[in-house]
Amino acid sequence: MSIEPTATAAAQDSETILRHPRLGDGAQLWRIARDSRVLDVNSSYAYLLWCRDFAATSMVAEIAGQAVGFVIGYVRPEAPDTLFVWQVAVDAEFRGRGLAAKLLHALLDSVAPAGINTLETTISPDNSASQALFSAVARERGAQLRTEALFEALHFPDSHEAEHLYIISPAQRQEAQS
Repeated sequence: MSIEPTATAAAQDSETILRHPRLGDGAQLWRIARDSRVLDVNSSYAYLLWCRDFAATSMVAEIAGQAVGFVIGYVRPEAPDTLFVWQVAVDAEFRGRGLAAKLLHALLDSVAPAGINTLETTISPDNSASQALFSAVARERGAQLRTEALFEALHFPDSHEAEHLYIISPAQRQEAQS
């Protein structure tokens, strides 16, 4: 399987560029995650590794040369047709422009040629914004969305909430029926 890590896509908004991350984006992705105040923030080192090792399965929104949003994911080793989305975040100043959905669509379109046709993510029961985002992406792609229990609160060593698995399939864009 080959996924091209350097492809870019222009967003509907002419000032926004959607592209795969570069190593230099890692610090900005870490800052966006930290400043979101809702994401579990990984170490800054993890975001650098993500930009290096999982660039082909991640996407950045860039405005005026600066990363302002991202989606990071990976192909599940046990399910090579499945992209697991780890985090989606948009800098507070740029929210309300539909960037999170644009990032997800651009990422799914970029991995489709590699045979990836399923998206998985986990969402806590109280995260209505993420639930709405992934529901909208599934609907816009003409895909099924189903959920199932995955990680219960007791699985976590801290006070983390349960995480439900959201599965979008087929994740490739479906042509409108005539």
